[in-house]
Amino acid sequence: MTGRLAVAAVAAGALATAGHSLATGLDAPTGETRADLALSAANAAAGPSNPTSPQGATPAAGTDALDAATTGVMAVAPAADQASAPHAASLAKAHKIADDAAAREAAARAPKFVKPAEGRFTSGFGARWGTSHKGVDIANAIGTPIVAAAGGTVVDSGPASGFGMWVRVQLDDGTINVYGHVNRSYVKKGQTVKAGQEIAEIGNRGQSTGPHLHFEVWTPSGTKINPLPWLAERGISLGAAQD
Repeated sequence: MTGRLAVAAVAAGALATAGHSLATGLDAPTGETRADLALSAANAAAGPSNPTSPQGATPAAGTDALDAATTGVMAVAPAADQASAPHAASLAKAHKIADDAAAREAAARAPKFVKPAEGRFTSGFGARWGTSHKGVDIANAIGTPIVAAAGGTVVDSGPASGFGMWVRVQLDDGTINVYGHVNRSYVKKGQTVKAGQEIAEIGNRGQSTGPHLHFEVWTPSGTKINPLPWLAERGISLGAAQD
């Protein structure tokens, strides 16, 4: 209300000024009458007709249409997401089924038994140098990979008397494979390993005459048996001894 009174006062002053001009006989600019001058002064004093828009400007004609278009897009987007969700879920399920099938196929093709290390077969099972040799030796350079001859659970990995260091893996049937004189082990007790998985590397630790793997096979009752026939029954050959 105070603002309107101020505007009215200014307008009244402008009209008074215009009236004084008429009374004193002041000339109006070319093309305008003195009455026009008075009206213009009143409009200028009143200010813009829309105080929130510069110079009384009205919103552009396309503004409402643009707002409507934007609102339409915002409303459609969630619907599109909801429509695509079942398709994405079906696609993910299909990928999982394919991956599982590939994993089963790979497992079926994987060998169940493999040669424990590459190298020269240098010594067999039995009497040797006045003692009993309870395993077979495969000679190769220090660091040559040793792999699990069969899958199972690691029951020992670390220092061992006579071997310096060893790894022992127990198979599902209770048989234990022993890997002796290893330079370094890559597995720990309790770990599950697969046939062909690298578990250690050939070394020269303990009572050893040179870098090699000493491989033993223990029955579930603890009897140490000749590894050669055990390996041969499973399709693995070490070749002729080259001691």
